[in-house]
Amino acid sequence: MRKQIDADEQDAFIREVSEEVKNDNLRQLWEKHGLLIIILIALALTAAVSFETFRSWKLRKDQTWSDTYAYALNLQVQGRYDESLKVFENIEKENGGIFADISKLQTANILFEQGKNDEALKKLSDIVADTSVNGKLSNVAAIKLASYKLDTAPREEIDALLRPLIEENGSWSNIAREMTAMAAIRDGNTEEARALYNTLLQTPDLPESMKLRVQDMLSVLDNAD
Repeated sequence: MRKQIDADEQDAFIREVSEEVKNDNLRQLWEKHGLLIIILIALALTAAVSFETFRSWKLRKDQTWSDTYAYALNLQVQGRYDESLKVFENIEKENGGIFADISKLQTANILFEQGKNDEALKKLSDIVADTSVNGKLSNVAAIKLASYKLDTAPREEIDALLRPLIEENGSWSNIAREMTAMAAIRDGNTEEARALYNTLLQTPDLPESMKLRVQDMLSVLDNAD
């Protein structure tokens, strides 16, 4: 029994000494690096607060531009095109982000609605040529521009718009192939058109509506031979 008590006392003594050593080491560490630790903590807190402040500011700013864009869109729906164009123009100049890019595209749509096709096509061409524009919106502009030019523009011009989308093999690649096939038919290149349509039919998860269109066009081409 006495031995057990002695063992317990020894364990307690060892724990006490260990705690004192640990506390002493902490004191020494603090005396040596305390100021540095305070500075690092302060910097970390400042960075965290700055990030949250910036994020909050950006959310408020994005919401403001979102509201402004919605207002311009509402003016367009009401047929107040000149007023709408002025708001979109202001967004383009002041925002410099995604809403500026969307506003450029929407400006082209308004110009088409006003019958100002040349100005609208110029706007779409500028969007496609501007490498700073969001890539997805630039692709939309390229498809829209190609659709308006499909009847009259030289084949080289159509290919310059559509080939990058085909090579990218993204969400617009199937539409780009279909439009390229139509351009081939326009120029009498039925074999090229047939090859493009057959490639489309082999595309996984091809939308049923497009599949039916492609099959119809292949049937027309076969009957034309």
